[in-house]
Amino acid sequence: MANDVMFEGKERRMPKIEKCLAEYGIGSLEEARELCKSKGFDPYEIVKGVQPIAFENAGWAYTLGCAVAIKKGVKTAADAAEAIGIGLEAFCVPGSVAEQRNVGLGHGNLGAMLLRDETKCFAFLAGHESFAAAEGAIGIAKTANRARKEPLRIILNGLGKDAAYIISRINGFTYVKTDYDFFTGELKIVETKPFSDGERAAVKCYGANDVLEGVAIMKEEGVDVSITGNSTNPTRFQHLVAGTYKKWALENGKKYFSVASGGGTGR
Repeated sequence: MANDVMFEGKERRMPKIEKCLAEYGIGSLEEARELCKSKGFDPYEIVKGVQPIAFENAGWAYTLGCAVAIKKGVKTAADAAEAIGIGLEAFCVPGSVAEQRNVGLGHGNLGAMLLRDETKCFAFLAGHESFAAAEGAIGIAKTANRARKEPLRIILNGLGKDAAYIISRINGFTYVKTDYDFFTGELKIVETKPFSDGERAAVKCYGANDVLEGVAIMKEEGVDVSITGNSTNPTRFQHLVAGTYKKWALENGKKYFSVASGGGTGR
């Protein structure tokens, strides 16, 4: 078994990785990558293409996950996403919060949700100072709809209207300016401004002044699944929006799932 590739925290991760490799009859991480290449794709390069500064272990975790999906003989994109989660889980450090919360499996299941037509709208809840959410939205907009019958609606919902406008302009998204009436709870769409004509324009970017407006935006779009970025505003905006919207969803029979990207805390 080679496994000569280098990545962060390798010594702590290898026992679980080797167990996963053995379970699916794969000799090494290098062999896993070659298996994927033989099917016409390279998960490692795909990861680096979406996020050039991604950690090495991310590239290899997805490589292992894709090899597992091939070995399992899955036939649909959603089932492949769930199988990829097995590879991600194998890379979670033993005893870590990520392992305790099954972050790898959880993110595989999250991907599967976005690939199934039951999910209509996916939201990135972010502080809007983070461009990681924008990169994620671009990646999903480019690929998810290939596996869906009905296009997935993608929105960014974050703190600050100026920030939302800037992110929309830089990335070619559609900026949606809203006005929230704190007395009546009514949300008005003031302006919709697309900054491109392509697939990126399908991504709507909202900027909220506070939590209540953020929740109103979630209701307006009928968000089914969201992911919150653990940036500088989690306790000021995104986690509060997710929790408040979850309460409303439960009270109104709306199915909604939220995951926090850093901690993997599914609500």
